[in-house]
Amino acid sequence: MSMTAHATVRPDRTPFSEARAAELKAANINPRTGLATDYMNHFNEAVMLLEMIPDIPECAEDFLLWHPLSYAEHFTASNFSARDLAISAYEEADVGVRAEFDNVTGTMTAILVAVHEAMRETQQPTTRAKLAEQAVGWVRPLVAAAGGIINGGSEGDVDYIMSH
Repeated sequence: MSMTAHATVRPDRTPFSEARAAELKAANINPRTGLATDYMNHFNEAVMLLEMIPDIPECAEDFLLWHPLSYAEHFTASNFSARDLAISAYEEADVGVRAEFDNVTGTMTAILVAVHEAMRETQQPTTRAKLAEQAVGWVRPLVAAAGGIINGGSEGDVDYIMSH
C-alpha cells in the first residue's frame, strides 16, 4: 500500500490526514483500518474464563457474568482514554474492512452467547468443561482473525506495522 508524505492511505484509498493518523496511532488505533485492538480484550476475557473452567469449575459462574458488547458499547463502558476517538474511527473505517471485522466479531459473539445459554441450562461441571473447551477451540482462531483485520491483515500491512 502506498504512503504519501502527508497522509496514511486507508484500505479504501481515502487518506486520513497526517494529523488524524498521528492522533489515531498515539491512541493505539490502527490509522490504516480505524480499529483498536482494545476491543479484543472483551473477547479475550471470555476465552480466559472458558480456559479456566475445566480446572476450576467455579469459573463458569464468572463466565456467566460476561455479556456481549458491541464495539461502541465496549468503548463507552471502558476506561480507554481515547474511547470517543475509537468509536468515531470505527464509524469512519472502510465499509469492507468494518463488515469483515463485524462478521468475525459477530460470529464470536454468537458462539459465546450460545455457550453461555448452554452453561446456564446445565449445572454439571463435566458438561460445562466440555462446552468451555469446545468454545475456546472455536473462538480463539476468530480472535486471531479479528486481530489480523484490525492490523491490516496483508503482507504489505505487516511491513507497515513492523516499520512503525
